Amino acid sequence: MAGENDDVVEEIAADPIQQYDPNVTFKDLGVVEVLCEACESLKWKHPSRIQREAIPPAIEGKDIIGLAETGSGKTAAFALPILQSLLENPQRYFALILTPTRELAYQIAEQFEALGASIGVKTAVIVGGMDMMSQALTLAKKPHIIIATPGRLVDHLKNTKGFSLRAIKFLVMDEADRILNMDFEVEVDEILKVIPRERRTYLFSATMTKKVQKLERASLKNPVKIEVSTKYKTVDQLQQSYIFIPVKFKDVYLVHILNELAGNSIMIFCATCNTTLRTALMLRALGLSAIPLNGQMSQNKRLAALTKFKAKSRSVLISTDVASRGLDIPHVDVVINFDVPTHSKDYIHRVGRTARAGRSGKAITFVTQYDVELYQRIEHLIGKKLPLYEIQNDEVMCLEERVGEAKRTAAGVITPLLPTNITTFCS
Repeated sequence: MAGENDDVVEEIAADPIQQYDPNVTFKDLGVVEVLCEACESLKWKHPSRIQREAIPPAIEGKDIIGLAETGSGKTAAFALPILQSLLENPQRYFALILTPTRELAYQIAEQFEALGASIGVKTAVIVGGMDMMSQALTLAKKPHIIIATPGRLVDHLKNTKGFSLRAIKFLVMDEADRILNMDFEVEVDEILKVIPRERRTYLFSATMTKKVQKLERASLKNPVKIEVSTKYKTVDQLQQSYIFIPVKFKDVYLVHILNELAGNSIMIFCATCNTTLRTALMLRALGLSAIPLNGQMSQNKRLAALTKFKAKSRSVLISTDVASRGLDIPHVDVVINFDVPTHSKDYIHRVGRTARAGRSGKAITFVTQYDVELYQRIEHLIGKKLPLYEIQNDEVMCLEERVGEAKRTAAGVITPLLPTNITTFCS
C-alpha cells in the first residue's frame, strides 16, 4: 500500500469494566437531537464503550482506529458521526463503507437506514452475487451511503459509466483484519487511489495484525486509537467447556445436547457447507427446527435464514465461519463448535456470538481424537484450561439408533441437492 501518512497514533484506553454507563447519554457525546431520537426509537438508552470513546473524537473530525470485539456496537460508533456530518453538509456519494462479507454489508445498511430514517438517508449495498446492472441503476440514483465488498466495488469503478468516488467525504473499513485475510489487499489499494486524500477515515478491526497496521499507515492521518477489549479474551459471563468424543458419535452427542438445551437459541459451527446441510437435514428428520447458513446458498436464502433465526421461527442455526463475525444476531444462548476451528482466533469470533451485552451464555466444543492439537492451541490462546462438559454417556448412546436413522434420511435427501440445488432445502 502506498503510504499516505505515518503519523503518531493518539490512544484512548476505554474503561475495562462496563459496557454501558447509565450516567452517559448519546446527547452527552455531542450527538444532535434528531439522531438521539433515532437511538431512542431503537431502544438504545446509553452508548456502549466503543460508542462512548469513538463518537466524540469522530464528531470533532478525527480519524479513528477502533479495536473492538463483535457485538460491541461499533456500527453505530461510525454511523452516527457520519450521519451527523451529512446533516451539516448534505451531499450524494457522501460515505463509503467497506466490509468483508455480503451479510455484514446488508446489516450495516439496515442500521444506517434505521438511524437515518427521519432525515431521508439513501443507501446502496454493492456486493458480489447480485446483479451488476440493477446495482448500476442504484448507483445512478446517487445514494448518500455506499456499503460494499471491495471486489464488487472495484468492478463498478472499472465498468459502470459515470460512477466515481472522487467526492467521497468518509471511508470506513469495518472488520479490516478480515477484509485483508480474504485477500482484498489489491482491491483496497485500488480504492484508496481513486478516493480523495482529504477525507475522514474510520478503521475497525477485531485484531491488530501486521496487515492492518500497514493499512492504517496507508490510509489514516493522526488517528485516535480506541481499544475496548484485550486482544484474545472471552467475556467472564461465558461458560466454556468441551466434550471429548469419538468422531463417529459426534451426531449422537449433538442431538442429546440439543434435547438437553431445548428452548434456547443455538448456533452450531461446522467446518464445511456440506456438514451444515447434512446436519440440518438430520436434525429436521428428528423434529428439531434447524436451518443452515453457508457460502453455497444464494444471497436471498442466506438473508432469509438469518431472518428466521432472529425471529425465532428456527431455534438452531447451523453455520460455517461465514457467519461467525459481524452478523447482528442479538440473542444467542448457546454456541456449539461441532468442528474445532482450524484457526484458533476463529474460536474467539465464534463464541463471541453468545454472552453479549452483559448476558450469560454457553459455548461447548466437540473434541475428537483428531482435534486434540487444534484444541490445545485454543486453550493456549485464551490462557485457560476449559472444564469438561458434564454428560451421561449411557443416556447419550440410547439415541444411537434414532440418530442413525435420521442420518440415513438426510443422506438420501442431500445427494440430489449437491452441489447445484443446495438452496432448494435451505428455508
